[in-house]
Amino acid sequence: MSFSHLVSDIAFRDPHPDDRSSQVSRTRSQVRSSASTAPTSVSISGDISSQLHAGYSHPLSRSWQAERQLTKEMLVYPLFITDNPDEETPIESLPHQYRRGLNRIVPFLKPLVQKGLRSVILFGVPLHPSAKDALGTAADDSTGPVIQTIRLLRSRFPQLYIVTDVCLCEYTSHGHCGILREDGTLDNAQSVDRISDVALAYAAAGAHCVAPSDMNDGRVRAIKLKLIEAGMAHRVLLMSYSAKFSGCLYGPFRDAAGSCPSFGDRRCYQLPPGGRGLARRAIQRDMSEGADIIMVKPASNYLDIIRDAKELAKDIPYVLIKLVVNML
Repeated sequence: MSFSHLVSDIAFRDPHPDDRSSQVSRTRSQVRSSASTAPTSVSISGDISSQLHAGYSHPLSRSWQAERQLTKEMLVYPLFITDNPDEETPIESLPHQYRRGLNRIVPFLKPLVQKGLRSVILFGVPLHPSAKDALGTAADDSTGPVIQTIRLLRSRFPQLYIVTDVCLCEYTSHGHCGILREDGTLDNAQSVDRISDVALAYAAAGAHCVAPSDMNDGRVRAIKLKLIEAGMAHRVLLMSYSAKFSGCLYGPFRDAAGSCPSFGDRRCYQLPPGGRGLARRAIQRDMSEGADIIMVKPASNYLDIIRDAKELAKDIPYVLIKLVVNML
């Protein structure tokens, strides 16, 4: 219905003809007010770090804001979800962990949720030969394993907090965390645009938290702006892998997710092991770009960076995600 039709309809139904002009005036005022307050990236482009609601909109994320505590509610259980609905295959490099299909998720999680499990993080593991390409187009496929699992968990376990890993490495034919140029180097601009679209798709499907793990420059800001424009920034928490170092400790995970690069390595976008100054800059950058939580990975070998994170991010939670993985 157009604005003119809306006004005419109100005037037609008005039982007091003398008040029609004032009612039309109020309607126009309401329309202008609604339009002027529509969230856009332009309206907050100068102060994106002011967006705080996502950090405490959910009961679990509210509890994460408390200082000096470590409870089972802070642990996040990783799930490796394949595109084969009935699969349940052991992961040799991660004892007692499995790749599971959609039909296996609820029976596995039900007893854990009954025992008090509050949160999971989803990693998509596409196995079909046609599922991977140079652009990682399957990452945000509405029929893919991650989005289908989000919807399933929201319906079967309404209180479960759902975190989604956001990256392209599991979905690209080359295994890298973004889109590549013809010479094999990372195209940061295209990668950030693609990864932020994936994060938005997961949020729209019902994820409570999106966690970009790619380490591309500027991806936190891009994701935050798209969440704002979609009207979801107030309820979708953004957890950034801020200080993520390159190294050989990710072997078991890459085996689990099928995300090992087919050539080269990730040194050009993951931090060098001795780069303490770079890690501090990355943490500060992601905080300024709107991250609600920052992460140090791996935790076990970087206690100095954890200390730095505590100082730099003293007003926001930080997660030692590798510590959780090592406890499996």
